[in-house]
Amino acid sequence: MSHESPFVHDNQPSACSRRRFLGNTLTAAAAAGPFFSASAGLAAEQPEAEAKPAAFNRKIKIGLVGCGGRGSWIIKFFQEHGGYDVHAVADYFQPVADRCGDALGVDNKRRFSGLSGYQKVIASGIEAIVLKVPTCFFAEQAGAAVAAGLHVYMAKPVAVDVPGCLRIEAAGKLATEKQKVFFVDYQIPTDPVNQQVAELIRSKGLGKLAKISTMGFGGGHEDPPKTATIESRLQNLIWDNDIAIGGSFLASYDIHAIDAAIWILGQRPIAAEGITRICRDDPHGDSHDVCSLLYEYADGLVHEHSGQCLPNGADGDLSCRFYGQTGHATIAYWRKAHFHRRGEEPLTAEVVDLYPAGAKRNIASFYRDITAGRFENPTVRRAVDGCLTCILGREAAQRRARLTMEEILKENKRIEVDLSGLKV
Repeated sequence: MSHESPFVHDNQPSACSRRRFLGNTLTAAAAAGPFFSASAGLAAEQPEAEAKPAAFNRKIKIGLVGCGGRGSWIIKFFQEHGGYDVHAVADYFQPVADRCGDALGVDNKRRFSGLSGYQKVIASGIEAIVLKVPTCFFAEQAGAAVAAGLHVYMAKPVAVDVPGCLRIEAAGKLATEKQKVFFVDYQIPTDPVNQQVAELIRSKGLGKLAKISTMGFGGGHEDPPKTATIESRLQNLIWDNDIAIGGSFLASYDIHAIDAAIWILGQRPIAAEGITRICRDDPHGDSHDVCSLLYEYADGLVHEHSGQCLPNGADGDLSCRFYGQTGHATIAYWRKAHFHRRGEEPLTAEVVDLYPAGAKRNIASFYRDITAGRFENPTVRRAVDGCLTCILGREAAQRRARLTMEEILKENKRIEVDLSGLKV
């Protein structure tokens, strides 16, 4: 396999060789000291997490909770990896659990449904649990799994409110104490092109950062009329329309771009203000689908965020742009990542097939962390910070006021979800 750098110069048709790329990046980072030079070549190689082990010493017995679109899609990658045995499944809807169980070859006795289905999966004799459920259930289910001594692999966002974020943070710490892996699935940081740009930015390749800009543009999800219970909202991502169930479009979709910012910066903002509104036709949920936010960081960095989740045909965009004293750069989910330092040729490369590729890398990382005994669980801290950042922006905009992170943590406001009438 070739390990040439994926970057090319915008103004030249030929690919830039790995040696030439590293020479350019080392020049850009020379003032940063040994940090960059010690790791310069890593991102250009195939990530460790992406390469399958030559052989598996053992299979990890896992259970899936949430067998809808994303759950039934991603669990196939666990099977393809080769290091996992899918032992049990659960979904609120029994037909959905059965359909997924049929596809995976799971015994009928280990297919569960209802709100308590996750408890039966936990008790089924598994070693690790995969959670792909509406956001409002993550804190309870992940906490129960860790308390039961399981490894946890879960989707984002981690919670709909501050108390939920704090419960996930506590569960992550407990997992480390119990020597268990707790992994939150974000894809942008797994991409080798994004990793190269990240190294350049962190090594002061753009000089001091002055401003960042994140974008979250998507098509949204159907928002049908509500029924007697929220059962009808627990499918087809309809819950993203309801803050109490999904946390808001900002938290469920835009968070990918916001996570990229926190991944690079290593810090969360201290305050936010802005405006959001509901613009979709005939809305029934309370999630705002258009936003313009301004975040402040402790070091004075300015962070603008713009988002929309409307079926208007606009190109999807999940990206983070960095502007420094001497250049600018882009981290992206789709299309191209970019780095340009003043007076030098721009470097750019495609981010390839990140939606499935990122999931596969994370699944491989989860296996490696479990089998190698790596229990630091760094994705939890970043996932909590990203979710708190989205909650801060959501709350500040709805109150039409500048709001600080300290204030929302002190408030610790719980958002209750109405589970009345649902099947236990």
